[in-house]
Amino acid sequence: MISYPFESIPAEGEAIEVADGVLWMRLPLPMALDHVNVYALRDDTGWTIVDTGFDTAAARAIWARLRAGPLQGLPINRVIGTHHHPDHIGLAGWFMESDGAELMMSRTAWLMARMLQLDTQDRPPRQSVDFWRRAGMPAEILAKRMAERPYNSADVVHPLPLGFTRMSEGQIVSFGRRRWRVAMGDGHAPRHLTFWSQDDHLVIGGDQLLPSISPNLGVYPTEPDADPVGEWLDSCNRMAALAQPDHLVLPGHKLPFTGLPTRLQQLIDNHHGALGRIVDALKKEPRSAVGCFDILFKRKIAAMEFGLALVEAVAHINHLRLNGAIRAVDERDGAVFWGA
Repeated sequence: MISYPFESIPAEGEAIEVADGVLWMRLPLPMALDHVNVYALRDDTGWTIVDTGFDTAAARAIWARLRAGPLQGLPINRVIGTHHHPDHIGLAGWFMESDGAELMMSRTAWLMARMLQLDTQDRPPRQSVDFWRRAGMPAEILAKRMAERPYNSADVVHPLPLGFTRMSEGQIVSFGRRRWRVAMGDGHAPRHLTFWSQDDHLVIGGDQLLPSISPNLGVYPTEPDADPVGEWLDSCNRMAALAQPDHLVLPGHKLPFTGLPTRLQQLIDNHHGALGRIVDALKKEPRSAVGCFDILFKRKIAAMEFGLALVEAVAHINHLRLNGAIRAVDERDGAVFWGA
């Protein structure tokens, strides 16, 4: 059974103590998922921060209020980036410069974050356009995107200095006056860090362990044949061996929760259900990846969500294709159509 021990959320610039010396805070995001959770864990001489939010003027102002208030003006000794996405790593470099903070990440996450922060584009490259067309992006949306400056990580990520401390699978690390076992997940982001306390019932889940919503599992032009759905299912099964019903999970979005074994099974079942629905639909008629939106999501996709929906639809198509459940049966205007 899943439950939510905290009925309220922290107000902007304030914190809720969720365990001894562990503060839960929120930063705003300019998107449908309008917040990211960040956490501060008290150390002997200051704080360890888990994730940071975007690098925006608003986020910096909120952090200034947090530092003067709940964080008591103490230094940020360490920043942990659970994974490379900008809403989690955006201000890590800022804390490194302002406080001399140590940055802890997986090697893959640090390389991804730094690569994306250094890669800026004024227009989508040919590989992206070909990828979108192959997935079945409608012509009017494709034309609009080709004429626009694409999203760039550097727009919301502070420059990352060169040095970081690498976290590895199974490692025992100490911060926040606790010892933590490192367990890595994949699917939503490569080598995503989760931390399992060896001294109490806390789990830091990032976006790997979310309640009530499923993390986006996306395929991108950088690795068009990737199988994040398969990686995700494998990760959920591995973490199920660690999960206990009384674990208090501190997620990257939404509310802290208990009932992790149930939640992991839900996440597994949700994707198996989606894969089954797609196969059943493709038995009746061929579809492109975009043509599977209604089957996969069971709702209309808004314009703001289209990009994330496309990469997740491709991810489910890839998983089925790589497992021999579907094959390409047609191509129309550059879009591949799939049949079971």
